[in-house]
Amino acid sequence: MPEVYDLNPVTHITAGAEGEPGNRTFYVQARQGRQLVTLLCEKQQVAALALGIEQLLEQIAQKDPDLAGRSDEVLDIDMALEAPLEPVFRVGQMGLGYEEEHNLLVLVAQELLPEGEDPSNASSARFWATPVQMRTMARHAAQVVAAGRPTCPLCGAPMDPEGHFCPRRNGHQRPLAV
Repeated sequence: MPEVYDLNPVTHITAGAEGEPGNRTFYVQARQGRQLVTLLCEKQQVAALALGIEQLLEQIAQKDPDLAGRSDEVLDIDMALEAPLEPVFRVGQMGLGYEEEHNLLVLVAQELLPEGEDPSNASSARFWATPVQMRTMARHAAQVVAAGRPTCPLCGAPMDPEGHFCPRRNGHQRPLAV
């Protein structure tokens, strides 16, 4: 039976990673009172989420700047993930929406199911947050993603400290600076 986690509104929302660059695990986490919901994500999903939130807030600001708040307005709060990191599911799809009446953004996440399984069996989560909460999370998420391995300027793949096999350089490695 699929679970539905509906935190409306959240008291805290964040994204983060655990582990060393190149071997990190990414999460989105929200809290409403005592209920803590953690979702397992891919790095690209967290990066896309940060960008999507910024774009949605920009669209809202074009309609009514008062609803989106100032673009530099973020909360001065601890954005660290809370223990225990026990994800309720791995995210397959995420989407964003806006509910104008209460001026809340909603992050909708759906569970990644094995191929061939009925999509109606997927658990889902909806995290409702204010524009400032979402902007704070987006800025933090972008920093978390950027803190990983540098990306190759030619192919965009992550580069390891030991070197990088770049298909755009016909497989030649750059010499390491000593």
